[in-house]
Amino acid sequence: MESTRKVRCAHRRPRRLWLVLAGVLAACGGGGGGGGDGSSAGSSGGAGVPGETFTVVAAGDIAQCAGVSAAQSSAAKTAALVTPGDVFVLTLGDQVYEDGTDAEYANCFHPTWGAFKDRIRPAPGNHDYQTAGAAGYYNYFGAQAGPDRSGYYSFDRGDWHFIALNSLIDVSPQSAQYRWLQADLAQSSGKLCTIAYWHYPAFNSGIAYGSILAMRPMFEALHAAGVEIVLSGHEHLYERFAPQTADGTADTARGVRQFVVGTGGRALNPFGRILPNSEFRSSNDWGVLRLTLGPGSYSWQFMAVGKAAPLDAGSTSCHR
Repeated sequence: MESTRKVRCAHRRPRRLWLVLAGVLAACGGGGGGGGDGSSAGSSGGAGVPGETFTVVAAGDIAQCAGVSAAQSSAAKTAALVTPGDVFVLTLGDQVYEDGTDAEYANCFHPTWGAFKDRIRPAPGNHDYQTAGAAGYYNYFGAQAGPDRSGYYSFDRGDWHFIALNSLIDVSPQSAQYRWLQADLAQSSGKLCTIAYWHYPAFNSGIAYGSILAMRPMFEALHAAGVEIVLSGHEHLYERFAPQTADGTADTARGVRQFVVGTGGRALNPFGRILPNSEFRSSNDWGVLRLTLGPGSYSWQFMAVGKAAPLDAGSTSCHR
């Protein structure tokens, strides 16, 4: 378990550069919420107030009901870990198996994690796209999945900025999504702390899928902007990395801390070769990551099904 003193770090994002970049990118159609319209997802939860402390939970790879009822599924067990006090629920892709159809959302996801649907801020996964255009995903979540069915959007709460990205579409530096991300980072540079999340992990020690190198340019852009946390799913396990750069170099001053939280209910995967900077791992437990987000600091707890105490916990400060 890692714990550091909750103080604000001295370095800051290069605000002037980001503001100039925002103007350039806005002229090219970037900025704001997904699809470039400046909106945030959904309405429940609200923007909060500066200086508040609140909690969010996150997990991906969630609802599988093959051979069992929704009530008996592992997704029902992880859903029970979400509390009424959790302001947002960040789902990290592959919300339901096998194909993300309307029927699977209605019969497996909705009876479990649908209990707090109004608080969910989702990101799409590869199983969602097993149905053409991820239609079941967008039909179910509607405006909460961002505008224009693009799958990427951003929103704020208190002193925190949240960015949901779509790792199933073009993520290259030439893509519309990448340009939007750059503009969004520029426009949110006044926020103390930032979380980004998506499905495919940029770093991952799991044996089934490994690291998805296509996400490294996004990770690099987030590092350059001083983002604190990245959350991903896809590999069905829990792994926490130390703050690092996009090439995997440890960076205690400005590094991005990544969590892989593919533990929402799908059958779990073992680890393979352990990557540098991997600090904590579990491939034996379904669960959710609970983040307590304050003004200039955050703490984490990985809460596992059937266990009262967190398997992993720590706290640290934001970069600003």
